[in-house]
Amino acid sequence: MMHILIQWLINACAIYATAHILDGIHIKSFGAAILVALVLGLVNAVVRPVLVFFSIPFIIVTLGLFLLVINAFLLQFAALLVNGFSVENFGWAIAGSMVISVISWVLSSLFNN
Repeated sequence: MMHILIQWLINACAIYATAHILDGIHIKSFGAAILVALVLGLVNAVVRPVLVFFSIPFIIVTLGLFLLVINAFLLQFAALLVNGFSVENFGWAIAGSMVISVISWVLSSLFNN
């Protein structure tokens, strides 16, 4: 249970930092980042497997790069669901999903030893 809470906070920090790094992603507060991390976690657990399953041919043809499109779509979807968090366009969503992944990976490697 503690691992899940730590990962949730790591993702919230990554989302909050990404909003401050990229001009096209806006967040009002760290509380909104925590809510976005929760929504993004739920969406990744429920919707992402379905999208990945139905897009397997695209994922294979693009050698996995289509997963960036799926991640960006889910980030924009989370922005629609959470007040106080917005993504200007799909390009910013792709950049945001990549930056969130990198920051989350770095923080996870630091805290999950």
